[in-house]
Amino acid sequence: MYATVFPIRLQRGKEFIRMDVDITEQKLLEKEMARLDRLDLIGEMAASIGHEVRNPMTTVRGYLQMLGSKPCFAEYADKFALMIEELDRSDQIITEFLSLAKNKSVHKKSQNLNKIIEAINPLIYADAVKNDTLVKISFSDIPDLPLDEKEIRQLLLNLVRNALESMPSGGTINIRTSKDNNEVILAIQDTGSGIPKEIVEKIGTPFFTTKEQGTGLGLAICFSIATRHNAKISLESTPSGTTFLIRFSVPEN
Repeated sequence: MYATVFPIRLQRGKEFIRMDVDITEQKLLEKEMARLDRLDLIGEMAASIGHEVRNPMTTVRGYLQMLGSKPCFAEYADKFALMIEELDRSDQIITEFLSLAKNKSVHKKSQNLNKIIEAINPLIYADAVKNDTLVKISFSDIPDLPLDEKEIRQLLLNLVRNALESMPSGGTINIRTSKDNNEVILAIQDTGSGIPKEIVEKIGTPFFTTKEQGTGLGLAICFSIATRHNAKISLESTPSGTTFLIRFSVPEN
């Protein structure tokens, strides 16, 4: 809890009164605004330079493919393949950058979150089988929401894959939907070892990652998608696992 403490001198006597004012909510709001400002800045940079960087990369990739197919360069085939692979990885990073753009166009339509999760069940289960992980999905009766299906798929897969990477073999992921007053809640829970407090505060910060090959953009993208859907992401973490909660506001009829 954050608090401001200041003394008040009484008009008579020498006593002081100490007054505590809880400013926790204000501090949390300031922190959230700072995080959103960072996302907006990176999103604007991505939108302005992403396409310009992609165009020459596409040209270079095309020439590498052409040269790599020539018999006289056969002995360097593995080198060409490596360069093309790195260009593709760079292109994927640019794609992730563009997902951070505040003005990224979304195509929302009224649909049910349960249906979207059902549609990507095969992908979720395929990832789980590769990691020897059990997936449990439970649906509640929830109202339709204005959603961009592609973005919600990306949000869900990013969070599920993060959960898979946080657990050893034999773990369990629970995916649940529920309704609480005027909110639809999507919960993704893992049975990992939890997230240290010093890391929790940095979750969603662009470029922050604990993975060797990570870009630090996956969760930042999730926060951007949530913002574009008027939703909020929070998390609860203990030594026995972490739960990400995405709260979507139900529009008034």
